[in-house]
Amino acid sequence: MPAKTVPPGLFALFMAFARMSLAGFGGVLVFARRAIVDDHRWMTADEFNETFALCHFLPGPNIVNLSMVFGSRLRGLAGGVAAFAGLLVPPTLIMTALAVLYAHFGELEVLRRTLAGVSCAAVGLLIAVVFRMMMPLLKRADAIALVLMAAVFVAIGVLRLPLQAVLLVAIPASIAVTVALRRKVAA
Repeated sequence: MPAKTVPPGLFALFMAFARMSLAGFGGVLVFARRAIVDDHRWMTADEFNETFALCHFLPGPNIVNLSMVFGSRLRGLAGGVAAFAGLLVPPTLIMTALAVLYAHFGELEVLRRTLAGVSCAAVGLLIAVVFRMMMPLLKRADAIALVLMAAVFVAIGVLRLPLQAVLLVAIPASIAVTVALRRKVAA
């Protein structure tokens, strides 16, 4: 259950996702988690992780899926559209203006070096959010979840196995483990 009982209005959803998208150079996930879980307390850390995990299985960019799923969860279809629009409209306008500028000044060496630095910062932000999302698993000492997560990482990141094949094994394994643990707790 989210900490707040009154869901945000459509304008609040739009503005929250607009702020996330404008802050998120190289990725919005860091800012989305901070805003949704820490700042507004619209979801718990576990709810955010579960919702974000669901968004991995939907077609399209994960953060776009998150905006639609999250907004719809709080305010129905209109909420999904408001969050989606907040996520995409401001950066689209900015990127259009920057594309025009880049077309004219893209050959400048200082611009190339600046863009290389921004990409390094984006990687750092992504690593930070991965560790932050792992904290609920570490706090619960959920060894099985950590082993499954590590196995998926090794399969995809190290062994370079196809994502679809790994998911065909990992999803049923995760569901089976979760069902077994819930039955054990209920008994």
